[in-house]
Amino acid sequence: MRIAVVSDIHGNLTAFEAVLADLRDAAPDLVFHGGDLADSGSSPVEIVDRIRDLAWPGVIGNTDELLAKPETLEEVAKRGTPEVQPMWSAIRELAAATRERLGEARLAWLRDLPRIQRHDTFTLVHASPESAWMGPNPEWTDAQVESVYAALGSPVVVYGHIHRSFVRKVSGMTIINSGSVSLSLDGDPRAAYVLLDNGGPTIRRVDYEIEREIRAHADGRLPHNAWIAKTLRAARPQGL
Repeated sequence: MRIAVVSDIHGNLTAFEAVLADLRDAAPDLVFHGGDLADSGSSPVEIVDRIRDLAWPGVIGNTDELLAKPETLEEVAKRGTPEVQPMWSAIRELAAATRERLGEARLAWLRDLPRIQRHDTFTLVHASPESAWMGPNPEWTDAQVESVYAALGSPVVVYGHIHRSFVRKVSGMTIINSGSVSLSLDGDPRAAYVLLDNGGPTIRRVDYEIEREIRAHADGRLPHNAWIAKTLRAARPQGL
């Protein structure tokens, strides 16, 4: 069985359409989504509606939570140091603009997404079983990664969140980060998703028209277009 996991679309319709075209070539039997569907991109409404129409099973991401449950953002932001507060202010502004576009029915759908999806061959979370906000980075030790996912009791775990794809063997488990459709942070600006072919993972990278997405973001009068544009182009974390 061939299964794709598509995560961290972040409202980027340009990248999502390119991934859909690649999925038609890859021809998976099932597709799951890994959350973070709408926030920060040009087309949050279109993405949520497309995912609902496609009926892909999936999980709630941290930006889905901050849209549907704004109090979760405040809980995380208050733990931050003073120097990162301008970033949290920008995230609040982006979330407010996205939330207004989505409307209550779509927000309710996001709110009801589960934290964990289990399949015969793998388990999917956005970041970790307990939190959509904290998942391992590639630099974590095997012991640290094992402490996050061992309780799932799954031979294969797929997650998103960090926007840096990798495949790693840890204590008999295969841990896979799917990468992100939008806002890649691993130095490669292409969209990413993972294809599991009878359990064997392949990270697929997909070219898309980044400048077209940047223009769409600006045309939509969404806040912090320059920040989003810098991040899309550099595929690395960027300051405001």
